[in-house]
Amino acid sequence: MGQWRHSYIAEKLSAALGVAQRVRSLATEQNNSAIMIGACQALVSTLYYLGEFETARQYATRGVQIWRSGRVQYNAEDLDAPAVVCLCYEALCRWHLGEVALCHQIMEEAISLAKELNETNSLAVALHFAAFLARYERNPAEVERLASDLIELSTVQNFAFWLACGEISRGWARSVSGDPDQGIASIDDGIRDYRATGSILIMPSWLALKAEALHLASRTSEALAAIAEAEAVAQRTEERESFAELHRLRGVFLANMGGDEVQIETSFCEAIRIAKKQKSVSLTTRAEASYVEYRRQKASGLRGHRFRLPLC
Repeated sequence: MGQWRHSYIAEKLSAALGVAQRVRSLATEQNNSAIMIGACQALVSTLYYLGEFETARQYATRGVQIWRSGRVQYNAEDLDAPAVVCLCYEALCRWHLGEVALCHQIMEEAISLAKELNETNSLAVALHFAAFLARYERNPAEVERLASDLIELSTVQNFAFWLACGEISRGWARSVSGDPDQGIASIDDGIRDYRATGSILIMPSWLALKAEALHLASRTSEALAAIAEAEAVAQRTEERESFAELHRLRGVFLANMGGDEVQIETSFCEAIRIAKKQKSVSLTTRAEASYVEYRRQKASGLRGHRFRLPLC
């Protein structure tokens, strides 16, 4: 598991997946539920960022089932509670799969379980992913609330990693709530501190948030540069969780700049293709809505002029 954590955070996700599969094989050989729930945690975490949302959901569900069976007790020596991690990823996967009402219930259970176990790192995990979910749903007020709670907890516990995550999430919330300059500053500080931990996982998502904030500050050329950087990082790490959204945002930015129509069409179509391949109902719906709005404005006679496409 230690080898998996290193590969997961700082190397290619294919390497992390190989280690996670070895943990699963070991658990199967020994018929050991404690190892198996750890394997489920490793597999769901890795598969999620590879963009394999349905397969990740299956391992998340299995990990939760093992926990609920009562065959495994939380080990205080673990970095975090595997059941909390599995619940968080199950919630995010179900959002992608279009099960929006259920995903909130599951995320609330993750937060409650972390509090019940009195496990602060697991609570930080749950708050972080709850903010992730609220950001998926474009709910900046909820993102700010959860990110502020995460920042407060991380400050008290000296959690440098989670503190950086909280700063980035709160910066995005403030950007889309009307204060992009302050938001960008917070995002930049958070990304700097995040990189200082040695982590590269989730960087494409963080850079996508920065791109949105830059666009809202009328710095769209810089936003496109952030998208390009995010894609470069994703190619190195094999991270695919945000790939569809990166293409959609490029289409929005280019359209609003009055960019090349072929590039705009390509960006939207690629966003839709990737989202469908990943079986993400929610991202497919969002990408299709952006594309339909672009086509509507284009048909209304805006050819040669800048479009006014919303971010979501």
